[in-house]
Amino acid sequence: MTVSIITGLVALVGVALGGWLSLRNQDRAWQREHQRQWRDIRLTVCNDFLAANRRYVAYVLDPRASITALPHPREPGHLMPFFDEMGRPYKEALETGFTAMRLVMERPETVRCGVILVNSSRRVAASRATLSEADIPSEAFENLWGAEQDFINAVRSELGLVTMPRSPSA
Repeated sequence: MTVSIITGLVALVGVALGGWLSLRNQDRAWQREHQRQWRDIRLTVCNDFLAANRRYVAYVLDPRASITALPHPREPGHLMPFFDEMGRPYKEALETGFTAMRLVMERPETVRCGVILVNSSRRVAASRATLSEADIPSEAFENLWGAEQDFINAVRSELGLVTMPRSPSA
């Protein structure tokens, strides 16, 4: 009788332990899947944001672009660009991508780099309001491409990837 009670208890403990291990493994698998999904979401959002930024800059450099600029209300010495109806979709896409990026990124450094990238793009656009596309100072583009590289590296770091060195030509 004692042997059958012990056998029953051992079987019961084995079933309980097996159930607990199974739940634990399912929870870990769910956590991994959840992290993978968020990583994919972040990657997609950042890719869309970068693409919108590139289209914005491409529009700014189009000789047909009509851009005006007014003094920025909160940043003395900086101009705020305004686009005509042809350029408005580029501005809206950049703003939408920027907001989406700020919603899904976890690290403040990544968001900070995104803010610098958008501000650099806006400065190029503000320059374009008073200059032809060929006369925009090269320093503006150096700042823009440097900001883009910093943003890419911040995203790579957030996604657990190795950061890339800044190339001299980028």
